[in-house]
This record gives sequence, C-alpha cells and structure tokens, in this order.
Amino acid sequence: MFAIYKKELRSYFINPIGYVFVGVFLAVAALLCCYTTLKANTYNTSSYFSFLIMAFVILIPLLTMRLFAEERKLRTEQLLMTAPVSITSVVLGKYLAAFTVFMGALLVSCVNFIPLYVIADRERAGEAYSELNIGPVTSEIVGSLIGIILIGAAFIAIGMFISSLTEDHLAAAIGTIGIILFMVIMGFVNSMTDAEGNQIISNYALRFVIDWISVMSRFYNFGYGIFDFAALLYYLSLAGVFIFLTVRVYDKRRWG
Repeated sequence: MFAIYKKELRSYFINPIGYVFVGVFLAVAALLCCYTTLKANTYNTSSYFSFLIMAFVILIPLLTMRLFAEERKLRTEQLLMTAPVSITSVVLGKYLAAFTVFMGALLVSCVNFIPLYVIADRERAGEAYSELNIGPVTSEIVGSLIGIILIGAAFIAIGMFISSLTEDHLAAAIGTIGIILFMVIMGFVNSMTDAEGNQIISNYALRFVIDWISVMSRFYNFGYGIFDFAALLYYLSLAGVFIFLTVRVYDKRRWG
C-alpha cells in the first residue's frame, strides 16, 4: 500500500493537477477569508467555513477525477489488478494520497487566520482597535477544521468511487460535482423559511430524511466548538462505504 501511496502522491506533482488543486484551493480560501471575516469586520468564521464547504463542490472533483479514470484511460489498470498487492491496498493507497494533498492545502490555508490573532475588531468610530479574546475564536476554528477534514475525507471517497466507474475525467468530475452538490444544498433547503418564518418543508419525515443526507446539518456543532461523535461516525461511515464500494468495483473487474 505504501508503494501505491508514494507513486500516487508523486503523480499529483508530476502532472499539473496537484499544483492546480493546491493553487485554486489556497486562492479560494484566501478570498473567502478576506470577504467573510476581514472585510466584513468580524471574527466569526462560520460563513468562511460554510462557503468553503460549498467550494468543495468544485475543488474535490479536481483532486479525485483522475484517481482511477486515468488508469482506465491509459490502460494501466490491469497492472494494478495484477500487482502483488490487494485491491484494498491499491484503493487505500490512492485514497490516502488524495487525502494527503487535501490536508496539505488545508493546513497551508490556515495562515489566513493569523490576522484574527494580530488585529482586533475595529470599533464603530473606526479609530481604535480592541484586544481580541482568542479563546472562543480558537475553539471555533479548531472545531470547524475538524469538521472540514471529516467532510473532505467523505467527499474524496465519493469522488474516488465515481472515478472508478469511468475512464473519462470529465464524466468523473461531473458525477462527483452532482453528488456533492446534492449533499451540500440539502442542508440549505431544509433550513429555508417563507416570509412568515415557517419552514418551507413542513413534513417531518421528509425533513428528517433530508437532514440525514445533508453534510451541513452535522457540521454546525463543530463550528460552535462542540465535538460531535455522531457526526464523526457519520462522516467516517460515509467515507468507509464509498471506499468499500470502490474496492468492490475493482474486485468485480479482477475476477469478472
């Protein structure tokens, strides 16, 4: 597995896709941080992380679309299936390589939070700066980062599975975008209200199902600095299911 991991990690930076992903990720994160915190004159990072999750709709497919689709396109997947390693090791090696690139970009993007500890909220008069209590801010940021990492892990597994179904990079990207977009917007749909403040979706059973599907509904506790074990189990289970499905796809091809 480690050999597959190293090969795949190296391939991200032999090809431009790794640089494109990291560059776009850091640019999007910097712009979002600028407009949702600094320019808005606030230290509340909830909007930043919510918009970053929405950006994953485009960012994650960039990272995952080539994982297995390229192997099929170049006719090298037979080498993987006949290699002296298990299919599970191949899948995990590719998954961990993609997750490492994602984590690297996310950790570098954390420099965006430095201004939150350097300057304080500008007072209404616009003349003085007040001292920032970094305790609550740190709790929110760390909690949100944990949630972001878990969501990223789940989305990468989804993208990898879609990539295993096709040899077309574009088809893999579009399929991943569709699934991630659906899982993200469900949370916003569930919280929509009419002009009188009533929930647009009033049926409790339907709201429960949508809430279960949505990745956003489980993220909010992390944003408040609350470690949600149920959400942890949900995201890890989601990642595990799609990793398992990817293994099954290649098991079927190997013996089918």
